Amino acid sequence: MSAENSLFPLGQPLPQDWFTGEAFLTLLVGQDHNNEFSAGSVTFKVGARTNWHTHPKGQVLIVIEGEGFYQEKGNPARKITKGDVVNIPENIEHWHGASNTSTMTHIAITNFKEGVQVAWLQPVTTEEYAQVNQATY
Repeated sequence: MSAENSLFPLGQPLPQDWFTGEAFLTLLVGQDHNNEFSAGSVTFKVGARTNWHTHPKGQVLIVIEGEGFYQEKGNPARKITKGDVVNIPENIEHWHGASNTSTMTHIAITNFKEGVQVAWLQPVTTEEYAQVNQATY
C-alpha cells in the first residue's frame, strides 16, 4: 500500500537498536493522566521486524495492512494479516514484523507499569527470520 493511501502517516523512523530493517511510528495516543497506555501505528517495510522484547503489562496489536508474523519465544510463529488482533500477555518474550514479501502495519496498544512499557532484548537472527518465512501456513 502506498503512503498516500495509508490510514495514518508513515511517521518517524524507529531506532535500529530495537528494529531490523525499516520501521516507522506514528504516535496516536500518548500516556497521560487519563491513559496508562500509548497507542501507535507501526509500519514495517518488507523484511523489517522488532527485536525480541517483553512488556511488563502486556500489549495488543491490531493489524490494519499487509502481512507479517508474531512469535513467542519457544513457540512457532503465527502469520498475521489485516484484521488480526494479537493479545500479548505481560512479560512474554516475543517479536513481530513484516514478512519477507510484504509490508505490514499494526496499531500497537502498549500498557505501562511503573513508567515502563517495554524491555528490549536481542535481535531476531537472520536464521530465525528466514525459518519463519519458509514455513508453510
